[in-house]
Amino acid sequence: MPKRVAVTATSFGLGVLLAACGSTPARASGTASVAYAGSLELVMQRDLGPAFSRHTGYQYEGRGAGALGLAQEIRAGEISPNVFISVGPGPVSLLEPKYTSWAVEFASSPLVLAYYPKGPHAPELAKIASGKLPLADLFQLLADPGFRLGRTDPATDPQGQDFAMMFQLAARDLGVPAATVAADLAGGSSQIYPETALEAQLQAGQLDAASAFRSQAEQLHLPYVPLPAALDFGDPAEAAAYARASLKLSTGAVVHGFPLVLEATTVGDHDHAAAVALIQYLLSPAGREILARDGYSSVPLRILGDAPAAPDQVRRLAG
Repeated sequence: MPKRVAVTATSFGLGVLLAACGSTPARASGTASVAYAGSLELVMQRDLGPAFSRHTGYQYEGRGAGALGLAQEIRAGEISPNVFISVGPGPVSLLEPKYTSWAVEFASSPLVLAYYPKGPHAPELAKIASGKLPLADLFQLLADPGFRLGRTDPATDPQGQDFAMMFQLAARDLGVPAATVAADLAGGSSQIYPETALEAQLQAGQLDAASAFRSQAEQLHLPYVPLPAALDFGDPAEAAAYARASLKLSTGAVVHGFPLVLEATTVGDHDHAAAVALIQYLLSPAGREILARDGYSSVPLRILGDAPAAPDQVRRLAG
């Protein structure tokens, strides 16, 4: 597996790309077939995918699910996308070196706790969200045996991994008792939902609260409790602090906390031009504007891994 060394965009390289993406490209044929982390379902299917097709002439098709699960499906030959968009580095690493050896970071979205606005616990959650009650009260509330908490599967989804590790950081930084943390997650498998279905369960009032990215909560107009940067896994500058948390998966593998940064790469060799064009669009002013509007934060554009293996159009970012 190649060492994932980051190469940061220079202002010159970024200017070249943004200038190029500012003009309308020639119409072309082919399909960008994108496998993406399930949290991106709404922004990809409603906004970015259709806008990409209008702008370039390429066709677009997308499939969302837990990013780790998608990577495993690609490895098993069950799906054959030409673009893969992950949250966090783990899923892309599963595809190295056979399917790709590089990825570009381009956005992030911190963890929040979204909640059902008409639920019995909504008034207390609203007070915690506004700062009228201390954040530590959140963890005591989640430990209530009647509280219906939803989260995604750590075995298949990076969000599920970091959300579980968030409780470790809360115990360390907020002094939340270990017994409370254990009670918060005591629901085990009964709390686990597919990433693309979790927020729908919350919207329907089947859950009191659920793990979410801030972008998801804002796109779906769900109220949420924000978390400090030390707990939300959304700030690359906090990477060392996040890494102090760890989680043993059902597979026996141990993972450490990581920033929830979006990474994109091409996979396979079919319709390669369309795949590269899709990633270019993600990095363009138009693509980044859509991401910002849908609640994502910009991060410095960086090529990870084997930078020379990235397409020229992407490598220009690294200068």
